[in-house]
Amino acid sequence: MGSIKSPEQIKAEFQARGITISGWARDRGYTPREVSLVLNGIIKGRYGKAHEIAVSLGIKSNPQQQSAA
Repeated sequence: MGSIKSPEQIKAEFQARGITISGWARDRGYTPREVSLVLNGIIKGRYGKAHEIAVSLGIKSNPQQQSAA
């Protein structure tokens, strides 16, 4: 399992790889606004879709993977 990253690290990785937040979001079925709100800490990603986005980004660990270990 990968390590947890900060939103700043995710943004830097996107920039280094030439990935836009909009493109990443659309490829995974999220809106760019939802992803932006999670990356900027406006939504904490504790529940529901925001949590799913945070896990997908690598900001939070996946609780299902932890329990399977």
